[in-house]
Amino acid sequence: MPRKAKETKDSQPQRQTRRPEVEAIVRADHGDPFAVLGPHRGDGGRGRTTIRVFDPGASSIQAVDPSNEAVLASLDRIHPEGFFEGAVKGDAWPVDYRLRIEGPDGTRIVDDPYRFGPWLGDLDIHLLGEGNHLRNFDRMGAHPIRHEGVEGVAFAVWAPNARKVSVVGDFNGWDGRVHPMRLRHGAGVWEIFLPGVGVGAHYKYEIRSPEGELAPLKSDPYAFRSEMRPDTASIVSAPLDFSWRDEGWMSAREGRNAVDAPISIYEVHLGSWRRVPEEGNRFLTYGEIADQLIPYVKEMGFTHIEMMPINEHPFDGSWGYQPTGLFAPTSRFGTPDEFHSFVERCHQEGIGLLLDWVPGHFPSDIHGLGEFDGTALYEHADPRQGFHMDWNTLIYNFGRTEVRNFLLGNALFWMDRYHLDGLRVDAVASMLYLDYSRKEGEWVPNRFGGRENLDAIDFLKRMNEEVFGGFPGATTVAEESTAWPGVSRPTYAGGLGFAFKWNMGWMHDTLQYMSKDPIHRRYHHHDLTFGLLYAFSENFILPLSHDEVVHGKGSLIGKMPGDEWRKFANLRAYYAFMWTHPGKKLLFMGGEFAQVREWNHDSSLDWHLLDEPLHKGIQTLVRDLNHLYRDIPALHQNDCDPSGFVWIEAQDIENSVLAFMRKGREGTRPVLVICNFTPMPRQNYRIGVPTGGYWQEIFNSDAALYGGGDIGNAGGASAEEIGSQGRPYSLSLTLPPLGVVLLQPSEG
Repeated sequence: MPRKAKETKDSQPQRQTRRPEVEAIVRADHGDPFAVLGPHRGDGGRGRTTIRVFDPGASSIQAVDPSNEAVLASLDRIHPEGFFEGAVKGDAWPVDYRLRIEGPDGTRIVDDPYRFGPWLGDLDIHLLGEGNHLRNFDRMGAHPIRHEGVEGVAFAVWAPNARKVSVVGDFNGWDGRVHPMRLRHGAGVWEIFLPGVGVGAHYKYEIRSPEGELAPLKSDPYAFRSEMRPDTASIVSAPLDFSWRDEGWMSAREGRNAVDAPISIYEVHLGSWRRVPEEGNRFLTYGEIADQLIPYVKEMGFTHIEMMPINEHPFDGSWGYQPTGLFAPTSRFGTPDEFHSFVERCHQEGIGLLLDWVPGHFPSDIHGLGEFDGTALYEHADPRQGFHMDWNTLIYNFGRTEVRNFLLGNALFWMDRYHLDGLRVDAVASMLYLDYSRKEGEWVPNRFGGRENLDAIDFLKRMNEEVFGGFPGATTVAEESTAWPGVSRPTYAGGLGFAFKWNMGWMHDTLQYMSKDPIHRRYHHHDLTFGLLYAFSENFILPLSHDEVVHGKGSLIGKMPGDEWRKFANLRAYYAFMWTHPGKKLLFMGGEFAQVREWNHDSSLDWHLLDEPLHKGIQTLVRDLNHLYRDIPALHQNDCDPSGFVWIEAQDIENSVLAFMRKGREGTRPVLVICNFTPMPRQNYRIGVPTGGYWQEIFNSDAALYGGGDIGNAGGASAEEIGSQGRPYSLSLTLPPLGVVLLQPSEG
């Protein structure tokens, strides 16, 4: 295809170059560089073509015929900083040319960026302007493309209030004068196609504020790849059109993420799950993580991995919750292609992958989104709406259509480009309430005078609708700590539209109970039973997350009372109670083998503890609970349905004993769960059951295999026709100290 100057609606007829225009280009302060640079036809479109070029490193420039390098025009230097201008011989239009540039590094022949038409189409501009471009990631950012027959990279960035925007990088000496961009007024987007730039180029944006001030260089909000911290440049990524080999998983995942599926989530911080201390304590690569983490998760019986945020972030201590590159998997562990391979391998091994996603706030790092174009663009200008006092971060302006579109596109991006199976949305409560963590006078009411953030609510509903409507089988989870109604109910029924919600109340109450010395537990019995009053008001996930092992909270094993034996017995009983309680499961890494010290994001988990029998026993117990949970329908099918739970004994406060039945769908066998939360074994403890026959003991947290004393029921017990707790039959059982046993009626 011939290289010709494209006549577009942005082209202007040639006019004599005015000194102010030249000075503005030289100062990198011209808001419409395409009106000056590139080819322009004079005499009302009938005269000769003039070509103008700014190249501060050039000593001479000629326009040449691309086919034979014959000189079409010699450009004169009309400004000492490197502004050149010259007329093409003849009156042909458009002119097919390239530039021969002489400079300190010799001669180079290049294409002129200012002879190319726009990259963004009119439909793109319309959709971006109204906030409905659901594939904005296909057009914004940096894209290697073939444009008008030439290879290069198209750049596009939203900065509607900027006076001028340039793309700078290692391809132009980071000089903001060289490549000023074209403003598309309908969307406030600046764009340019740079021929000859390729994959791997480092770049940022130089932005001049409305008042003419130069801001610190900004990273690309849509960058698909970024430099390793502490460097902050964006990197041109190869197209993310991966060839996937996960068809089996993708076709089946709707069932894997359903409310009646066994969902047991292993929450992981990829930077500290395991490191390589003998090599400077370096991170594992995405490939090494795949080699080590996936087999471990599969062996342990977890169904999903939840990654703490892997979006690019500058500060390790934020654990990823203060991202500056929402579209870029962090370079700490490798490239986008390597991350894709990690996802693919998870799916090939039957493991779902969830991403912690942070749409509520962003950090104020100078290279990030804050005052992006010299104004409060992504954030609210009023700190009562735009500043998070808890985290010293900025809050997205959910009332701005372009900001909602940016975040919505990002949510869909991870599903579309990387096949992720769901988003766990961080800090939803902080998004829902305008007065979140604020005192009187520190917040601005909504238009009705209330405390609800109506714009954020609308955004969350739209996000959920688009995820579920566009990506079959994908899911969303809300970390929401209040009593907001209908978080996990469909939007058509008045809910927020999430599939699941973290049950923070259950976590708080049960940890509070387990931290008590057993002698005092009789006074806190309701901490274990209260959760069943609301257990089915939402589709709950029971979370023992990283939040419980940071900021001086110690570890889960450290919260358990008593000596070493009692601590481990308590934790075994707690896990057994959790895995049999209605709700999906989530456990933060290290908890599965009772890490003793508080989690440290700068070092590996204490894997050496598995050499000790009690720690190994906890790991084995969690593995077995996961497999029981997955294999026995009664333990998962009705996690979110009240028909799946029946109290047998909820009032034995003096003995701190609970007993309940878990039930699946019609035709499945129920499971009886009995918990003894005191260190006293209970002999001949009678539990009512609905049927006679033999009840097999299928699990005992006090088994020697787990580090217990092996007190139990010798494999099971036969039901006697003695009524108890309102049931016609009953079992006489031995309840192990600080133990949980599960029994199931024999088949037949």
